[in-house]
Amino acid sequence: MTTTAHTGRLQTALPASLTPDRVARLAALVAAGAHARRVTTTSPYTSAPLADLPVSTPDDVEDAYARARAAQAGWAATPVADRKRIMLRFHDLVLQRQEEALDLMQAESGKTRRDAFLEVSDIAITARYYARSARRLLSPKRRKGAIPVLTHTTELHHPKGVVTVISPWNYPLSMAAGDAIPALMAGNAVVQKPDTQTALTALWALALMREAGLPGDVWQMVVGRGSSIGDALMAGGDYMMFTGSTASGRQIARDAGERLIGASLELGGKNAMVVLADADIEKAAAGAVAACFPSAGQLCVSVERLYVADEIHDTFVTAFVERTRAMRLGAAYDFSMDMGSLTTPSQLDTVISHVDDAVSKGATVLAGGRARPDLGPLFHEPTILAGVTPQMTLFDHETFGPVVSIYRYRSVDEAVAMANATPYGLNASVWGRNGAEARKVAARLHAGTVNVNEAFAAAWGSIDAPMGGVGDSGIGRRHGADGLLKYTEAQTVAHQRLQGFAPPRGVEHELWARILTRAFKTLRAVGVR
Repeated sequence: MTTTAHTGRLQTALPASLTPDRVARLAALVAAGAHARRVTTTSPYTSAPLADLPVSTPDDVEDAYARARAAQAGWAATPVADRKRIMLRFHDLVLQRQEEALDLMQAESGKTRRDAFLEVSDIAITARYYARSARRLLSPKRRKGAIPVLTHTTELHHPKGVVTVISPWNYPLSMAAGDAIPALMAGNAVVQKPDTQTALTALWALALMREAGLPGDVWQMVVGRGSSIGDALMAGGDYMMFTGSTASGRQIARDAGERLIGASLELGGKNAMVVLADADIEKAAAGAVAACFPSAGQLCVSVERLYVADEIHDTFVTAFVERTRAMRLGAAYDFSMDMGSLTTPSQLDTVISHVDDAVSKGATVLAGGRARPDLGPLFHEPTILAGVTPQMTLFDHETFGPVVSIYRYRSVDEAVAMANATPYGLNASVWGRNGAEARKVAARLHAGTVNVNEAFAAAWGSIDAPMGGVGDSGIGRRHGADGLLKYTEAQTVAHQRLQGFAPPRGVEHELWARILTRAFKTLRAVGVR
């Protein structure tokens, strides 16, 4: 096996900003009783204790919902302009205090500072976008009436009430604050369960939002296992926003359907990158590194399958392997590392088992291929595999780690067919010099977002456009108008004036039907919708 050449130093201490007092203040924001059971989280870099958190009970969840619901009416009545000021103040605080967030995210998830900074950037963009778009999105809209001039029709949007957000551990700031922001701007209260492993980062966002001026009970956070408080979370909200596994998403969809409430679910992915024959090989190889190994591959939109045109396959693979082997792997609370640690022991076990299974069945390791306990308990090298076949687990199962399989194709049709040969459909990437042709290929891929000459940031960062999955990658969209309006109930108010569809007094129904028929034909002829 070929290993990664450049590695960092062993990290043994938490950053100075994570004082016991600061951790305790954040933990105190959890909605839990005074005598709640406690749980201790550990740092992926070292396995050392990190936070002592109270664990919420089902009764605590019910109480959080009650307080959020009581606060929601006042928040919904707050003018959008006032909500905007709070959100822009939050935007400023996130940027001003980003060092705290970067330290927290690295300590809790094991990712690099580079990857953590992308989350800070994401939340700043999200807060600014919805702060400045909410008035337009929520304002009453005139709609075409049933009868021109005589029917005055208006579309209104009211907040759902209390939105439930269940956010994952892999992007603890983006997924926690990013989904709460539009829900809050729409006038909802939020009850959120972040993953316990990365709860401090979510609680930090909550603390900043309250500092920015959000009323205290409008955004509540609970901590606990889904098996303990999942039923209470499902029972209390008016809308469910979930990011996580496809299996859990299916259950939440069933439960939401039973309650007849809406749900938006971003689930798993087995994302593909297609390198066209005219691609700039060096740029595409650098793009592949960025696509496959951010946050040690623990990113729902990262690439796990790479398809390369036959004409450039060998040259591209050489360049990609060389760049992957040169990556700096290690733990450091600065911007020096290219890839950090996996977050949980179970995730490391999955990566190891997928690689071992593939190798045992004939796959070839081109780079990486092994865990690195010398750097920390949960490190694994960025890994490229060739010769992966359908008999291997990682061929069509999501690894969610720093592992990519690479394949050769001989025609664009073959590449599209292979890329689409998955029940998932979250994100994809296409690389080629001819942008128009690359966009044509992108439009043929079965994925909610597709990036051309980028890994995932172009589509994700285009926050005015919707983002989400198809197939087993989920339902619903975040970002754009959909990302806010899904947290509202649309209402149509139609005011009929003077004359409706019933005939005027003294006019027979048959005559009235002929009159309306002529009117409809005239409207059709003059182009009225």
